[in-house]
Amino acid sequence: MSQSMRRVILLGLLIAGFSGLLLIEPIAQDPDYHLFADQRGLFGIPNFNDTLSNLGFALAGIIGLSLVITGRRHEVFLQAADSRPYIVFFVAVALISIGSAFYHLAPSNDRLFWDRLPMSIAFMAFVSSVVADRIHRRAGNGWMLILLVVLGVLSLVYWIATESLGAGDLRFYAFVQFFPILLLPVVIWLFPAYRYTMTRYLGWVITWYALSKVFEYYDAEIFTLTGEWISGHSLKHIAAAVGAYVVLKMLLAAQHK
Repeated sequence: MSQSMRRVILLGLLIAGFSGLLLIEPIAQDPDYHLFADQRGLFGIPNFNDTLSNLGFALAGIIGLSLVITGRRHEVFLQAADSRPYIVFFVAVALISIGSAFYHLAPSNDRLFWDRLPMSIAFMAFVSSVVADRIHRRAGNGWMLILLVVLGVLSLVYWIATESLGAGDLRFYAFVQFFPILLLPVVIWLFPAYRYTMTRYLGWVITWYALSKVFEYYDAEIFTLTGEWISGHSLKHIAAAVGAYVVLKMLLAAQHK
């Protein structure tokens, strides 16, 4: 199969997925989403566990950023431009800790915007890094990185604007969050050659992200099962941060190739 045909298949799936998104009804934010199982405060900090569990994002982001912006990046990246998506990714991951902690101190739709904003940027930067490594280096490290980040931000701007009008619509944010992960196995199959994005690490990124969504869904059940020691939502933060750390491990492994 030619390279151009592979890209046509990928573009077709992207168009089909987005077209399907437009056919479904708008998705409003469930107001019960803010009612997390563990609402205990400690040391004057509301929702202590859900707030504190965001520290993992700060650690993964700061450690990852130190790798890609210091002298060690020359040991990892063949070209300086290859580090761009990862710089954006790790900055966004570090900012998730701030945005999510801000949200969990007093959960509301307005604060949820700042929780989701760095997440959407991290998703899009990660997608761009895979595009740059496996499909088109100049695009993934350049205009596509900018375009994807802007689209990720706009998906949230659209959501919060529609919420203010009384008809919230999360469809585009959901597309940004889930469709790239669903498409990633297809990208791995169509474009098997890589320098940084090793397949086994991408598999672990998907696994930890999927696990974080399971933890999020069973928030209350896990809280009860653990004897109210830790909730599913707190574990969601930890699992998602581990997923970000896997990206760092992937780059460290690439350093020795």
